[in-house]
Amino acid sequence: MGAVVHATAEPADARPGLAAARIGIGLVQGLLLFLLYRAGTALHWPATAPRLFVPLLLVCALVPVIAISGLGQLSRRRLLLWCLAAAAVLAVLALHDVRRMEGAYRPPEGPRPRAASPSPHLCLSLVAGLFIAHVLVLAGAHERRRIAGYASYFETAWKLGVQLAFSALFVGTGWLVLHLGAQLFLLVKLSFLQDAIREPWFAIPVTTFAFASALHLTDVRPGIVRGIRNLLLVLLSWILPVLTLLVGGFLASLPFTGLDALWGTRSAASVLLGAAAAFVVLINAAWQSGETPAARPVGVAARIAALLLVPVTALAIYALALRVGEHGWTDDRIVAAACMLVAACYAGGYAAAALRRGWLPTLAGVNIAAAFVVLAVLMALLTPLADPARLATRDQLARLAAGRVTAAQLDVGYLHFGAARYGRAALAQLDASSDRPDAAALRSRIAAVRKLRFPYELDQLDVPARLSDNLRVWPKGSRLPDSFLNMDWLATAGQHDAHRTPACLLRRGVSCDAILLDMGGDARPEVLLFGGSAWQTAFATEEDGGRWRIVGALPGLGCRELVQAVRDGQVRTLAPAWNDLEVAGRRLPVDATPLWTDGCPPATPPLPDAAPR
Repeated sequence: MGAVVHATAEPADARPGLAAARIGIGLVQGLLLFLLYRAGTALHWPATAPRLFVPLLLVCALVPVIAISGLGQLSRRRLLLWCLAAAAVLAVLALHDVRRMEGAYRPPEGPRPRAASPSPHLCLSLVAGLFIAHVLVLAGAHERRRIAGYASYFETAWKLGVQLAFSALFVGTGWLVLHLGAQLFLLVKLSFLQDAIREPWFAIPVTTFAFASALHLTDVRPGIVRGIRNLLLVLLSWILPVLTLLVGGFLASLPFTGLDALWGTRSAASVLLGAAAAFVVLINAAWQSGETPAARPVGVAARIAALLLVPVTALAIYALALRVGEHGWTDDRIVAAACMLVAACYAGGYAAAALRRGWLPTLAGVNIAAAFVVLAVLMALLTPLADPARLATRDQLARLAAGRVTAAQLDVGYLHFGAARYGRAALAQLDASSDRPDAAALRSRIAAVRKLRFPYELDQLDVPARLSDNLRVWPKGSRLPDSFLNMDWLATAGQHDAHRTPACLLRRGVSCDAILLDMGGDARPEVLLFGGSAWQTAFATEEDGGRWRIVGALPGLGCRELVQAVRDGQVRTLAPAWNDLEVAGRRLPVDATPLWTDGCPPATPPLPDAAPR
């Protein structure tokens, strides 16, 4: 898309009414967005009708930007048709986004309920898709043909990209100036500006006004934009040899290191996909419109990078295939697969261009074709055709039906929290079925996940069957009290700060060490848990009735040396070096924790009056 790009005729600075029209559109956009914001916060119509509110919100946020950019570059009729078409597509995609979330998980409402809003992935996809489509429309209109020349696409895309980036920078700088002015007035006890910038009726129109003004200023000064673009392209092109050397060295090391370490990271696909995207951007920065060959080191690096793009993309696809084979499809993996489809188009086309004589002669056709592929992929992902949640839910059910996962392994957490309405419908279907041998266990897990309020509580689904399986008790042969092992630590964590409870008490497969010590001097031993990290050390004491409670932590036990010493029995309790204070009947403990810079606290001689007990 960075290569989807035009040589627009420079708009005349003196064209009558152009600046007023663009700024007027910005102000009208600000007014509409403010009215929608007020309706959303007060839950007035149309915010009470999400199928109307969300499409209106997206249309008012994005279509005016298209109109401002297209003014002066498209005829009125073309601009009107393009804006209407964009609004129709936005409305349809927004409507699907609302429908897929009806009945799906939403975080609990805060003190002030708000209206429905478009999902983040929809917003990001629409911004990318509209950028590409707008470039195609502007360049085609400039050359008066459906598929313009590549030079026109190049000029248009880079100009528009620089315009948008600097417009955002202009808005941010403007707000910094407003805040500075507000602070100056506060020095003389005048708060009117500070009060105004906090109000949506002021902030929203000012932001859209500033953005529209910046788009106009950058459009009527194309020479400045072109100069910034050229400087940016030159700088990026000289990064390409560095990236080519690094990726080449990485690929050359694989025969010696093997692929196991690569797959063990569990992030290989995303890292490799990022490297492929960087290659595409930097190759295009070096190639530009293809009319002028780059400097020899950059040109050689571009040809090598175009060839290296093939193994990088192939490794990313293989890494994703391994994860899918092991765990099935999820939203993220389906989106990654879509990105890899685009990357494969670039990789195949760029490698073919690199094998031909000349300065990568077929790159223009590859970039234009890839732009249309990206638009098609985005449309598929944002509609029921290839909705990631729908496809992932279908795959999870198919894996369960085929016996590839058991009821205990089914990702009910994803289906409940992350699979939109499709996952909730699948869980309802599984809950109602009784013809499976593990139906009771499956219904139990579904009931458990429905009780959770937040995704981070999913750890509660993996509570260990036996707590003793997670704990290594020292010295060997020792045994923890039955009352400790039989505690419902999930309930305790829910009643108090969950972060204080070590993960080995809450999650299956997380181990830690345990030792019995009399920390209170009352002949009743406490359980000290350690062996993970400094944040996973804790000690628990038994209260009346046989209930246990986490009462403290020992951050110093995050040190390996001390962990091994405790395992070897080199541990004793000491009387406190400093007594606590009682103030007005309240006990204030002294925090005398020493500071240290490395992993272990410094060794200190024993205190004279600190007799072991």
